[in-house]
Amino acid sequence: MKNSELITSKDNPSIKLYRKLSESKKARKENNLFVLEGARLCFDSSTFPTIKLLIITKTAYEKNREKILISDDKIMIISDELGNKLSDTVNTQGVFAICEIPPKTELSDFVKCGGKYIVLNSLQDPLNIGTIIRTADALGIDGVILCGCCDLYNPKVIRGTMGSIFRINTIETNFQALVSELGLKKITSFAAVVDKTAQSLVDCNFSGGCAVVIGNEGNGLSESDIELCNKKFTIRMHGSIESFNASTAATIILWEMSR
Repeated sequence: MKNSELITSKDNPSIKLYRKLSESKKARKENNLFVLEGARLCFDSSTFPTIKLLIITKTAYEKNREKILISDDKIMIISDELGNKLSDTVNTQGVFAICEIPPKTELSDFVKCGGKYIVLNSLQDPLNIGTIIRTADALGIDGVILCGCCDLYNPKVIRGTMGSIFRINTIETNFQALVSELGLKKITSFAAVVDKTAQSLVDCNFSGGCAVVIGNEGNGLSESDIELCNKKFTIRMHGSIESFNASTAATIILWEMSR
């Protein structure tokens, strides 16, 4: 391969850039780049158009040479020791990538008449967001919309999606702007609430266009945001259970939406 020099220094410009992108939302935004770690994510064919640089340890390169389908000028081989220092996981696979953030889609183009969407409002746990994106992809939902959440390109969010972020439509926007757009497209918005007097989830009609809104892990949806939605529903609990965490509730809701 062309770039055969083995990189061992943590001061290499590409290594320093990877670290900044991994640690800082500001750096990701300024450079319009984000990072991946792990063989499954980096070797998924859907990631290839976005990869600017594949950073791979010598051992991982020799092991996975046949899976690397990007051009040599986008590959940098590093020492196993440097790979261990670069990793955000306990047992690294030695495969990393710097990727370009896809062009932003206008909200008016993203929301389609008759579409089904899951809306995450003020969620801050990246693993919750990653899991919900993965579930939405698996169940064929048309898109995931983030309003006031942690960064979509946080490495923990990306890892939690298991590659689904490259297969399902996602967008970050303002909640009030979203509600207005949903109204224009005649899409019914449903607020997921913990309220025994609300309609039961199983009685909701998601057959037309719909957008289900899930609130913050600790506080749920604010009263003002609930009021902006067309309808509200709750997941009926059995026994002493009062509520689920955000990702578990979303999984149940997404299943009902996809039926």
